Amino acid sequence: MTITAAHIIRFIETVAARIKEQRDYLTELDSAIGDADHGVNLDRGFSTVIGKLPSLADKDVGTILKTVGSTLVSTVGGASGPLYGTAFLRAGKVAANRFELNPAEVVAALEAALEGVQARGKSTRGEKTMLDALGPGVDTLKAACANGEDFVTAMRQSVAACEAGMHATIPMLATKGRASYLGERSIGHQDPGATSTHLMARALLDVVESLHL
Repeated sequence: MTITAAHIIRFIETVAARIKEQRDYLTELDSAIGDADHGVNLDRGFSTVIGKLPSLADKDVGTILKTVGSTLVSTVGGASGPLYGTAFLRAGKVAANRFELNPAEVVAALEAALEGVQARGKSTRGEKTMLDALGPGVDTLKAACANGEDFVTAMRQSVAACEAGMHATIPMLATKGRASYLGERSIGHQDPGATSTHLMARALLDVVESLHL
């Protein structure tokens, strides 16, 4: 299976639509352990991204992803802008000058995104952040592809791992970001960053599944 620049555009459009649909839910999650702005901030950022997509129609995957990343950094407030922005920028570097990506290249781009989030956030898994969803998702995708699974099956397994990681943040004690200020009171709440990460992973799966029909 090949992921083209046009498919990446569709993925970004899908993410933007899902963020808008789930804006209030993401903000509700953030109101419990953050600044109550995660959904609003991401919606603002991806709405700005959507406005730039027409100018990217003939660009390579790397340019598309790097434009998304730089736009998120400049328009999304709080921690999520720099973190998601870095993820897309790092993925864009791996996909530079590529108009098509094979599964191994998709994995490499996502690994770069994961490493970027870890470096920018100075965080690791188990701290109740988006890494707790993104890490298992990327690991599972890499392992499934290495085991010879077709890309659709690998993506389904990856999103399931991402979802499990999202739910696993509920009993965690937050030790990074705004939520860490709450101490024990952060326990029992699902992390909004892990939730938006799963939302994006699901959007990518939907695009991949549509190519399989």
